[in-house]
Amino acid sequence: MRIIISGAGNVGHYLIKMFSERNQDVILIDPDKEKLQEISSHFDVMTIQGSATSFDILKELEIDKTDLFIAVTNYQDTNILSCFLAKKMGVKTTVARVNDDDYMQQQNVELLKNYGVDHLISPELLITEDILKHLKYPNIFKTLSFEKGKLDLISLRIKDNNDFHNKTIIEISEKFSDISARIVAIQRGDETIIPYGKNKIYNDDIIYIITDKNGKDKILNLLGIQKERVKSLMILGGSKIGVNIAKRLENDYYIKLFEKSREKSYEISDQLKNTLVLHSEARDATFLKDEGISRTDTFIAVTDNSEINMLSSMLAKKLGVKKTFAEVENTDYLDIVRNTDIDYIINKKLIAAGKIFAIAFEKDIISMSFLIDTDAEILEFVTHTGAKITGKKLKDTNFPQFAIIGGIMRDNETLIATGNTQIIENDRVIVFALPDKAEQLAKWFK
Repeated sequence: MRIIISGAGNVGHYLIKMFSERNQDVILIDPDKEKLQEISSHFDVMTIQGSATSFDILKELEIDKTDLFIAVTNYQDTNILSCFLAKKMGVKTTVARVNDDDYMQQQNVELLKNYGVDHLISPELLITEDILKHLKYPNIFKTLSFEKGKLDLISLRIKDNNDFHNKTIIEISEKFSDISARIVAIQRGDETIIPYGKNKIYNDDIIYIITDKNGKDKILNLLGIQKERVKSLMILGGSKIGVNIAKRLENDYYIKLFEKSREKSYEISDQLKNTLVLHSEARDATFLKDEGISRTDTFIAVTDNSEINMLSSMLAKKLGVKKTFAEVENTDYLDIVRNTDIDYIINKKLIAAGKIFAIAFEKDIISMSFLIDTDAEILEFVTHTGAKITGKKLKDTNFPQFAIIGGIMRDNETLIATGNTQIIENDRVIVFALPDKAEQLAKWFK
């Protein structure tokens, strides 16, 4: 596949990594010579200094012979214009990153399609929606929904007094006998395990369970975990994400938002009607105690500084907050964060890259997501006629050990996979896999 990427920022850089690791033919355009040199020193990609809105550059790169054009600069107007030009000059598919939520309204999405922008990606909106979804279950380590909530992925940290400690997957499955659920991944320190029957669960493991809409509460009850409702939030950072969360929740929750810029805090205060906006960096333990941190359910750190977000979230946890969220854009820190008690890590480039990767391989993959605190990827496939995966029970297929099938959507029905499950054509199948296996797995569903 021939791919042109406009923008060598965080999202562009990560896309280069993903596509080059998968041996795709990638070209990067950016005005910043230093960024291009840094990327070309690490990856085997062609780089062009300049703007993707230049007719000469697009002609020189033979845009009409290109499969995918991705515009992910920090300027949405530039992204939209470059997609418009690329489409008019013959590229097959275009993707534009936007920052303004208005662009993501359905009528505007359709309007821009008419002008050559096939797909719009808003990382900030994706993250906002993700956080809002996670706030429903503060005692669950993490959660992810499929098919509008018909299937859920939840993750829980195992304690030594937990019924799952020192049990095999088979033994735990017996406890699930009246619950539709399957353990699909285990995170043990820095190791990600795709589990099968004889694998054991140990104290401090994080386990990932896929279940149907009725199974989540049953699993929590089984483990003695009480369901609690979030009532109060502290948000550190008046970023777009922070403000969007406050706007969506301020009528139902008690919210304090901290912003270090005095001018910006006044602007945010004008936008928010029922949120207390304070001019402060909120990194001091004494200050947080004075502001009632111990009585706060959730702490969300979304400043533009990964280190501040990590440290403040760890401090908030130490001071008694039940659930913490931290935006960590520096991927070098992700391995470190795994070993902290921060509950949820936010990373714009990973969430955007997953969406864009699925677009790139949409014939084979419906969607792709990353579990930031593990090495696992979540892939969704449609099963085609005559596929290798069909015609047998899953236990008889020799499905690769680096992956496990978790859930299946069949017409209006959702199923949790077991060894006796048989997949048929047109099933939508959710697969959990170790990294960089998407193309190998796609062959099973073609």
